[in-house]
Amino acid sequence: MENKAAGVSIPAVNRIAILALLLAAASSAGAQPATIAPGDGFEVERYAVALRPDLATTAVSGTETIGVRGTSDRVAQLSFTGNALRITEATVDATPVQVSSSKDAIVFTLPRSLRKGDKATLRFRIDGKPARGVTSVAGGIYTSYFACDWMVCLQDAPGDKAHLALDLFLPVGTDSVGVGRAGPTTRLSNAMVLHRWRSSRPYSSYLYAFAAGQFTRQAARTGLGELVYLDGTTSKADLARLFAQTPELVAFLADKAGMALPDRRYVQLLVPGREAQESAGFSLIGEAELDRERDNPSSAWIIAHEMAHQWWGNLVSCATWQDFWLNEGIATFMVAAWKQHSSGEAAYRQELDVARRRLERVRETGFDKPLAWAGKYPSLSARRAVQYSKGALFLAHLRESIGDAAFWAALRGFTRQHAGGTVTSKDFQNAMEKASKRDLSPMFAEWVYGG
Repeated sequence: MENKAAGVSIPAVNRIAILALLLAAASSAGAQPATIAPGDGFEVERYAVALRPDLATTAVSGTETIGVRGTSDRVAQLSFTGNALRITEATVDATPVQVSSSKDAIVFTLPRSLRKGDKATLRFRIDGKPARGVTSVAGGIYTSYFACDWMVCLQDAPGDKAHLALDLFLPVGTDSVGVGRAGPTTRLSNAMVLHRWRSSRPYSSYLYAFAAGQFTRQAARTGLGELVYLDGTTSKADLARLFAQTPELVAFLADKAGMALPDRRYVQLLVPGREAQESAGFSLIGEAELDRERDNPSSAWIIAHEMAHQWWGNLVSCATWQDFWLNEGIATFMVAAWKQHSSGEAAYRQELDVARRRLERVRETGFDKPLAWAGKYPSLSARRAVQYSKGALFLAHLRESIGDAAFWAALRGFTRQHAGGTVTSKDFQNAMEKASKRDLSPMFAEWVYGG
């Protein structure tokens, strides 16, 4: 081929190279965009899941609807945390779309790109057996932490808080607990009952959870809200004895938070084993964890820690995992503060000594980092030593440095100001400096930022 208009002859080798470039360009123009990280370019406003969990196998099936809003221009894909479920019949605003799924991401290719501020509604069917996060108990199941294994969501985006509407289709005679408030149940024609759960505010996805089974139930109404105790074991546990400290704990934590119990309702579900996990509105309490405290009934470590998360972690949430110490350090410190309140100064110091020993053990391995370190931890125990134990020790140090009045005023102001939202270490520093009227930059640099 020759370029007659220019009067220039193009050698054959060059013609082949040019043709290859043109074909590559044409292919790129029609190709799918490269897969992006889960959550990039959008935020979730709401999830709605209609789920049929199999209580015998832990498999799930159902439908899901996700409402999203673009946070940048030219968003061509919606990418979520990968899981083992099958995703079929996907649509965006009623238009069928392609979906690809792997262990790394579930990716929906949009029919048209989203611009910043644009909203879209994604609908699809889910089916399969979750790889994690769903546990069998006698006659039932419960979920824990890995919500994005039994539904499609964003597991590692704690700052992207969204509403959840969860409909559970369960056999007649089955009890349930879920996020937020329960709506009226509906008896269906196939020996099933529809249970409706609705969050009262947006929550981080890792806090989504539910349990279903035949649970023994006790409840207590207090001036701070309804407290519900459920037994998911076969041990016929004495729930009133196991959770005897719960009413006083709620009153103590609400006072220190400066806010009532979220939703004025809190559920504790006793399950077998070593489970210890907060969810939005309820906690899983492992029977074996309570057995470890049997010789010291005043301890109530797991009960106090998980309850503290209803304010610090759930209501006020870290914006990213880098500031996870705000969730876990505060909750760990509040256990020590509770022990001081219920058992005296020696119990407070003893709990801080436990945290100090845990931190020293990991320091002996050559590892120690500032609280807001963004790197990768070598082990779960190292992460806990820093974000839980060192976080608690820093709060105790702050308290001693600025005094009780300023410290508790700062914590109340921090909690009230950011209730329902997300926070960073700087937000916490601002609250402490405002209440104490002191520049705490050197202290935060030493403990939190490492500068």
